Amino acid sequence: MASQKRKKKASLPPPEIHGARELPTVLVEGYSLQLRDKDGFIGDQASQTAFRELLERWRRRRRKKGRDPLGAKHSKDLSKSTLDAALKTRQSSEATDVVHGAIEEFAEELAWVIERFLRQPSWQGVERIVIGGGFPESEVGERAVLQAAAILQDMGIDVQLARIGHETDDGGLLGWVHLAPPPLLKGRDAIVAIDIGGTNVRCGIVKLRRRRAKDLSKAKVLRREKWRHADDGPARKVLVERLVEMLNDQMRYATKKGIRLAPFIGIGCPGLIRKDGSISRGAQNLPGDWESEHFHLPTELSKRIATIGGEAVLILMHNDAVVQGLSELPFMRDVKRWAVLTIGTGLGNASYTNKS
Repeated sequence: MASQKRKKKASLPPPEIHGARELPTVLVEGYSLQLRDKDGFIGDQASQTAFRELLERWRRRRRKKGRDPLGAKHSKDLSKSTLDAALKTRQSSEATDVVHGAIEEFAEELAWVIERFLRQPSWQGVERIVIGGGFPESEVGERAVLQAAAILQDMGIDVQLARIGHETDDGGLLGWVHLAPPPLLKGRDAIVAIDIGGTNVRCGIVKLRRRRAKDLSKAKVLRREKWRHADDGPARKVLVERLVEMLNDQMRYATKKGIRLAPFIGIGCPGLIRKDGSISRGAQNLPGDWESEHFHLPTELSKRIATIGGEAVLILMHNDAVVQGLSELPFMRDVKRWAVLTIGTGLGNASYTNKS
């Protein structure tokens, strides 16, 4: 009987906490900072939502003089390709002028927000900031980031701005290979992870590919599903059920292809994550009340997905910006202090210190 108990105990996943700050090679100094000024949270001024509002103001001024060069749609409904097309025209046009004006104003706001973050204790000494999220993957976003970098240089602020090195949709999944407990990864090919944002949910299989790189720098998202939940406006309960469907679909695919999944699920979402996996603040862009004491996403998922490959599953949750930043961890070893800003529906942030 005693040997059976010892065997059962040994098969359980190691005890871990949600929102871990200390990892084997890096410390998470801080994340989800909410700095305020007289107008509210300063991060709100450097989000993708803020850029669309700036663009709309520029268009309103143009409408007073005549026709709107970008048409009748509200700026929040214009596609990235429509805005990028306005920049790519060889000849100057009213549409180009409007988009350029919004970019320049947004770049100033972004530089100012970065300057404010760099004053914070958890950002002291940051040498490089990785820019992620959906905004910089467009031509408009890339130009805004480049202009912000030039403005910071003019201000005498010595910090590098770098683009995330892989597809934006992959970052919030890839980072989990550095957060998953190493014992659970032994003898496994991949993990499953979820990235929950204010607009989209991404769920995918991340292959470890340790034979190619022991530091997991060659980890790759093998298969990914993306759901734009903002279009459907689901209730919180419906969103949870859809997460379960997405996870089950990925697990079925792994079984079919003979991919050995670790008994682990990583969940990235906005907000400050307590050690028990609840959210204390910062989840206002998600549908329903995610900060309620009666809601605990890891528990809700574990009720429906108790095992993977016949083993008890460990479900961990962390801030989405932290996870996206950690996807760049293997490429940040040349600096001591670094940070990430994710420009999406809101502005996510995290800062790190590499261990020696």
